[in-house]
Amino acid sequence: MTNFAIRPEDLQDTLAVALGDRVQNISIALGEVTVHVNAQHYLSVMQTLRDAPGCQFEQLVDLAGLDYSAYREVGTDGLRFGVTVHLLSVSLNQRVRVKVLCPDDDLPLVDSVNEIWNSANWYEREAFDLYGIVFEGHNDLRRILTDYGFIGHPFRKDFPLSGHVEMRYDAERQRVIYEPVSIEPREITPRIIREEHYGGLN
Repeated sequence: MTNFAIRPEDLQDTLAVALGDRVQNISIALGEVTVHVNAQHYLSVMQTLRDAPGCQFEQLVDLAGLDYSAYREVGTDGLRFGVTVHLLSVSLNQRVRVKVLCPDDDLPLVDSVNEIWNSANWYEREAFDLYGIVFEGHNDLRRILTDYGFIGHPFRKDFPLSGHVEMRYDAERQRVIYEPVSIEPREITPRIIREEHYGGLN
C-alpha cells in the first residue's frame, strides 16, 4: 500500500493516458485534480476511474447536483445543471473530482453510477430530489429528503423561498393535508435608534 500522496501533476498525467479523448480537460486548482467530462462519456470514464491501473478509485465519497443558472448574471453562459463527484483511491492514496454537465436544461439527465459504486445511491436520490436531475439506470430514483407530495426541487435557484404548498395535520379530518402557502411576503427593515445623547456622549 502506498503511504504517500501522489503529486497532482503525476495524477493528471496518469488520468490523461487512462481516459484519452473521452474527457474535455483535466485541470489542477489548489492542489486538486478535476476531470471535466461530457455526459455521453460519463459512465465509461467512471468505470475506467474505478478499474484502470494507476486510477483504482474504489470509493465514491460524495456526489452533488449543481445549478449554474446564476452564472449568467456574471457573464458566463452555458448549460444549467451539472453533477460533481469526489472519488478516493485508498490503495493509491489519491483523490479526484469529476464534473459533468447535463446536456438538456429542460430534462437534466446523466447516467447513474450506482452500479459502479453503491454509495452513489442516496447521493443520486438527493440530487434528483433537490435539483430534479434524473440519473438514468438508477433502480430506485425517488425523493429522499422532501415529502412524497412535494412540488418542485428546492435547491434550484429559481425555487421560491416560501415554496409552493404547506402541509399540516388537520384534527377534524385526522390526516395530513396540503394547502397553498399562507405566508405573506414582507420586507423587514431594521429600526434605527438615533438619540442625541445616546450612551451619555455629548
